[in-house]
Amino acid sequence: MKKKRIVITGMGVVSCFGNDVDKFYQNLLEGRSGARAITEFPCEDFPTRFAASITGFDPGEYMDKKQARRVDKAIAYTVVSGKKALEHAGLTGDVFEKLKKERCGILIGSGMGGMSVFTDGVQTLLEKGQRRVSPFFVPYILTNMCGAILGMDLGFMGPNYSISTACATANYSIISAARHIQEGDADLMLAGGVEAAIIPMGMAGFCSCKALSQRNDEPQKASRPWDRGRDGFVMGEGAGVLVLETLEHAQARGATILAEYLGGGLSCDAYHLTEPRPDGEGIALCIQHALADTSLKPEQINYINAHATSTPVGDMAEIRALKKIFSDPSKIYMNSTKSMIGHLLGGAGAVEAIATVQAILQHVVHPTINLEDPEPDLDFHVSTQAESLKITYAMSNSFGFGGHNASIILAPYQP
Repeated sequence: MKKKRIVITGMGVVSCFGNDVDKFYQNLLEGRSGARAITEFPCEDFPTRFAASITGFDPGEYMDKKQARRVDKAIAYTVVSGKKALEHAGLTGDVFEKLKKERCGILIGSGMGGMSVFTDGVQTLLEKGQRRVSPFFVPYILTNMCGAILGMDLGFMGPNYSISTACATANYSIISAARHIQEGDADLMLAGGVEAAIIPMGMAGFCSCKALSQRNDEPQKASRPWDRGRDGFVMGEGAGVLVLETLEHAQARGATILAEYLGGGLSCDAYHLTEPRPDGEGIALCIQHALADTSLKPEQINYINAHATSTPVGDMAEIRALKKIFSDPSKIYMNSTKSMIGHLLGGAGAVEAIATVQAILQHVVHPTINLEDPEPDLDFHVSTQAESLKITYAMSNSFGFGGHNASIILAPYQP
């Protein structure tokens, strides 16, 4: 049976570069870094004392002010980015009201959920006792509550749940949301991911597993994918949400189509808690599944938004995997969004999908910053400056702790 065509009609972002999609991408094109010293909490004794954190976040009119003060930041980021995605898609006023809400769903995942609410609750229990623990403690720590509260606000009654596959979460969510549309469960889905883990517990945990860069004297130069001087990733936070629709649904309401979602692939390394398979076999399998899902040949891809976190092991494992699939790497433009905004963990894939759609629309791919001493076997076309490119087919990769791999393929919309 012929697959339904799925298009992207709206995007919403909450990031260290703000909450506007165009401004977000402009910062990427200019090669700016969002990394800075952490001032929100004491961390003088931490081996890593910086992150690409969000400052001055205000949900504004997108959330009830009382609720905004009460919920975890992950929920607030989701609600704002989700509603901004709908605005971007032209789904406001009468157009929004005419939607068949029972045919609209939400699939927004998080790797770690409501971490601030959880840690605050534990501290309250220890210091003040059980009776002082908030009745909202359990609901606000759940990963599914981000999409659930957004669904309540919007009245969307279609599929609504969360996926949690660490740093591959958002791509898993996008792929699963698209499959719900293709299987007839919904006409429209909000899909993406969120994370808000830049708190003492989150930073301490990643420091303990030695995943973070310790370049405290130069935070803006710390995220350096594929550079031989890399020493770990930079923590980021935020959310990204995409509006996915069937082509027919988008056309019927006269929507502006930004790009087309062609398909995706999933796999598992089945190898290690935190490290990828050194031979890249799991990632290669994931990419093969993505290509098979789209009926594309490797040589048709000309742009890859890489996972590329800036870890000593992970960066080149991805390169080795890609080389198993792509015979002429020099013809493929590749970059790392994480070089500027850090690693958004469960939100990474969605925000990078937004960067990929922007590259498709603007015919310009952003640079990879801090690449001063490239690995000798990099071979792909990686630039430290923004470059013009007419994208034919684009791939965006996300890989998570536990060996979870997810790749999606996007393309310019062709009527």
